[in-house]
Amino acid sequence: MHILVLGAGVVGVTTAWFLRKQGHEVTVVDRQSKAGLETSYANGGQISVSHAQPWANPSAPLNILRWLTQPDAPLLFRPSLDPAQWRWGLSFLMQCTSARAAHNLRQIVNLGTYSRNHLQAVRKETGIEYDQLEKGILHFYTNPKEFDAALEPARLMRDLGCDRQVIDPARAVELEPALAPIRDRIAGATYTSEDESGDARKFTQGLARKAEEAGVKFLYGTEILGFDRTRDRILGVQTLKEGHYEMLRADAYVLSLGSFSAVLARQLGLFLNIYPAKGYSITVPVKNEEAAFKVSLTDDEYKLVYSRLGDRIRVAGTAELSGYSRNLDFTRCRIIVRRTAEVMPDAAHWDQAEFWAGLRPATPSNVPYIGKSHFGNLFLNTGHGTLGWTHSCGSAAAIADIIGGRKPEVDFTFCGL
Repeated sequence: MHILVLGAGVVGVTTAWFLRKQGHEVTVVDRQSKAGLETSYANGGQISVSHAQPWANPSAPLNILRWLTQPDAPLLFRPSLDPAQWRWGLSFLMQCTSARAAHNLRQIVNLGTYSRNHLQAVRKETGIEYDQLEKGILHFYTNPKEFDAALEPARLMRDLGCDRQVIDPARAVELEPALAPIRDRIAGATYTSEDESGDARKFTQGLARKAEEAGVKFLYGTEILGFDRTRDRILGVQTLKEGHYEMLRADAYVLSLGSFSAVLARQLGLFLNIYPAKGYSITVPVKNEEAAFKVSLTDDEYKLVYSRLGDRIRVAGTAELSGYSRNLDFTRCRIIVRRTAEVMPDAAHWDQAEFWAGLRPATPSNVPYIGKSHFGNLFLNTGHGTLGWTHSCGSAAAIADIIGGRKPEVDFTFCGL
């Protein structure tokens, strides 16, 4: 079967890889000049099964109201006249019950564990190097209320097989000595030893090269404009490259365009409740090896994640629901620099921070769309929010199974099944 994958981010490239391994002819289409240049370019770098608590939880509505007037808020909702934004926001509020949050957490953990296992297998098979570290993820809390609120989600994760252990400040500093400057301010911590970190862009581009060697065709610099369709099937995808229009045809199609999946799907009358959550990151050169961390960190009070990428430090976080603009808000950039310099002042050249912003494809539940659409040959693998890197290999393995007529080996509610 010839399959056209729309999108060459980490989700699209892993999808192509797993489809090719099952014997399909695969073509990947992307508007950028190479793989991994949009949301996968400078994300937080964590493979974080432990980062499974949905944004939509019982505490979220009051927090969002409190944050509306704070330009430095971890989750910032900038109201506009966009109906899609308000529809997403109302759906988000409906997901904030205890029952829905627990259901969504279960989905996210199950997919994350399954995906991490597949990532490890891909790494072993291909030998791709991407500044990976297998030292776990340590969540630290400088706000006692935040720590107390994390205890029940951590328990639920342990019940689901994610070994997120609650530890005291002394153990946190023992695991990661770089936290010593704030030892007296840490209220508590959790540690998940099986989680990992690494550069998603390096992984995506490395796997794209391996996929190309295996026979996958990549059409870069190619804009996707729309579809040729009948009532229940996709007949082709209209593209534009260097002024030349072309209709690309295949037997099946996989939509993996991140935040732009929803825009394209609307042309088909297909509603995907995905809205861009703009996230920020800084990448900074290491200054002092002894003061720089190696265990990947999550600062839950500020909603920041820290990953060590060789001789660089990546810190990412915050979310801004303000549409499709990727313009940098330097207030939010400076917040990340200020907080990280406060946590570990001697670790990096904080004045040399490289800023970046990307559009995370967020669903109200934080659960992605994976599975069949109501078009017989259009499949979905999109809407992964902040966990695209974490969930990419598992999502790709699952959608390859679904396209091949097999039931995926993971307890997850797939679309159309």
